[in-house]
Amino acid sequence: MPTENINKVAVIGAGTMGAQISMVCALAGYSVVLQDVSADSLENGKGILEEQMMKRVKKGRLTSEKVSEAFNLIQFTTSLEDLKEVDFVVEAIVEKLDIKRDLFAKLDQITPKHAILATNSSTIVSSKLADATNRPEQVCNVHFFNPALVMELVEVVRGPHTSTETAETAMEFVKSINKYPVLLNKEISGFVANRILGKLMDEAVYLLENGIASHEDIDIVCKKALNHPIGPFALMDLTGLDVNYLVRMQRYQESGDERDKPSKIVKEKVEKGELGRKTGKGFYTYENTPAKV
Repeated sequence: MPTENINKVAVIGAGTMGAQISMVCALAGYSVVLQDVSADSLENGKGILEEQMMKRVKKGRLTSEKVSEAFNLIQFTTSLEDLKEVDFVVEAIVEKLDIKRDLFAKLDQITPKHAILATNSSTIVSSKLADATNRPEQVCNVHFFNPALVMELVEVVRGPHTSTETAETAMEFVKSINKYPVLLNKEISGFVANRILGKLMDEAVYLLENGIASHEDIDIVCKKALNHPIGPFALMDLTGLDVNYLVRMQRYQESGDERDKPSKIVKEKVEKGELGRKTGKGFYTYENTPAKV
């Protein structure tokens, strides 16, 4: 399906990633349906976007007219029935396989037969979702990075079921929303960026839990010595410690390898509700939430 045939995009999940992906698409001129089961989540997502767009207008990055046009292109809804005319879907809900499979089965019934069904997950590969649909050849991973409004790269992952046409269309779609796509021809959990980043995070947590250095100093080393824009602990706070926990649990369930389990310190913080910027406290304490972008 050529990208010129993509007119309407659906984003499922109005959390940090979903809301921002919807705005990225709207700013590129696409009509967007942002769906979430929770009206409160939709309202919160809209509020976050309004705040972020206002900052961009004040800084001269966008005009108020452009922002108004983008918001007018986004339909906020709790009903999956509003996806009956979409051409491309990006799922960005919780990282739980059974919930995603249930959603993809519903999307297969509701969306037009030509629509591509993509998951934003970097942990759950699309082959675990494709057989929940009658269109496995039109299912793939399209992984945006947080914050999606800022980060340029998007990983497009072709599973063994994904057709060449779907992979090519996904790549072109990513370009059309002013992002830079890379294509992975084989599935692997974590893809490229997060597999590399995961090794760094594992070592950072090891150094912290063994009293080698504080999380602040480890972050400083990564920024000053390795020239990273943000340290691993600040990054975990930004993406959410609950996300880190669920990703590691999913990986452990797949591998059975104890080394893939969430770290003790992350587990403790999740149990305390210290999820990072979204709750005002993680490894660091934040005065203002949600995270500034």
